[in-house]
Amino acid sequence: MPENRIFGDAKRLRALVEKARGLGPIHTAVVHAVDAVTLSGAIEAAREHLIVPILVGPEAKIRAAAKSANFDLAKYQFVNTEHSDAAAAKAVAMARRGEVQAIMKGSLHTDELMHAVVDETLGLQTARRISHVFVAEVPGYPRLMFITDAAINVYPTLEDKRDIVQNAIELAQALGVATPKIAVLSAVETVSTKIKSTLDAAALCKMADRGQIIGGILDGPLAFDDAMSEEVAKTKGIVSPVAGKPDILVVPDLDAGNMLAKQFEYISHATLAGIVAGARIPIILTGRADKTASRLASSAIALLLVRHGERIAGKAIR
Repeated sequence: MPENRIFGDAKRLRALVEKARGLGPIHTAVVHAVDAVTLSGAIEAAREHLIVPILVGPEAKIRAAAKSANFDLAKYQFVNTEHSDAAAAKAVAMARRGEVQAIMKGSLHTDELMHAVVDETLGLQTARRISHVFVAEVPGYPRLMFITDAAINVYPTLEDKRDIVQNAIELAQALGVATPKIAVLSAVETVSTKIKSTLDAAALCKMADRGQIIGGILDGPLAFDDAMSEEVAKTKGIVSPVAGKPDILVVPDLDAGNMLAKQFEYISHATLAGIVAGARIPIILTGRADKTASRLASSAIALLLVRHGERIAGKAIR
């Protein structure tokens, strides 16, 4: 499909794909790719030179799905496993050995994949808490919006939120936002002992002041209208370097984040991509309802994150 038809008005996500396309594809384990939707996303990302798919799962089922959708898989590598659990474990093992640089979720539950990722002995955890970041192109908003965490951490603690914020900052930097502005959201903009998210927001801002969070400009607690409108913030007497121009929205919990992201998508007609950060490698969480633009952008984000990490590591060595 022509790229302008795939992305429509999502020009910033399209630009990420264009930027990533010239960086060389990353080997990506596509976990339990037994349906046409997963295969289509992997094949499109391969055509755009974003990934080299390695199809991990029951080979007979993958080939049957490809045949029903008239996909040619002759050029792709297979790693045969018995079922989805084994596919997740195999993909994680491949990542630990350095055989793949990213993982793409296929036709299995997120919990099933993440169970293998967070395994204490055989998983891909680092010292940092793993978290998910939606990258949204919202019509009418002048920059990409990062929303976190709306898919992994259900009721994050303050320590979890510190990592969630740091993961999002580093992802934004990998995508070209040098010093992202972060709005830590709550229902109100004043600190209240009755609302835990306001206490967490205030603590996160002070942690940033003390160097426990680096690379971004934080403000919070901010209600959603304060965060999105500088005029509203001024009306309420809020002086903020973030109000009206946030790059990252940090939500109190998964419920709030998931609803916010889907409101952007289904009411504001945003295009969403997303990635799991904080693990040894990026994990592309694609959903059954995701469109081609979302799948391509998510693959591009994974590629940009990998190459950004390589540049940082190279500088550290020098």
